[in-house]
Amino acid sequence: QEQLVESGGGLVQAGGSLRLSCEAPAYIFFGAKIMGWYRQAPGKQRELVGSITNGGLTNYADAVKGRFTISRDNVKKQVILQMSSLKPEDTAIFYCNFKSRMNDAERWGQGTQVTVSS
Repeated sequence: QEQLVESGGGLVQAGGSLRLSCEAPAYIFFGAKIMGWYRQAPGKQRELVGSITNGGLTNYADAVKGRFTISRDNVKKQVILQMSSLKPEDTAIFYCNFKSRMNDAERWGQGTQVTVSS
């Protein structure tokens, strides 16, 4: 099974910025009706951070509105999450997700760690 390749996680101080990207094979990227980023903090359930439809409509969790921006690069076949004004509570493993428009099948990235120090 072809993989989604995530990059951009790391350690940053509170108030800093990080940019996550997730590259997908063409058939997954262009076959998706919605793509997004989720995160899972230790001891917590995985939650939606932000999503973008193939028409460009975006949606964000309340906790990240105004700080995070999701976008897509159709040339590089990437979904991107630009994160700014990071807080310690943003610390989590971040996963990209693609949902197929044909059968709602979902593909997940391997996860990338984001750690925000206070």
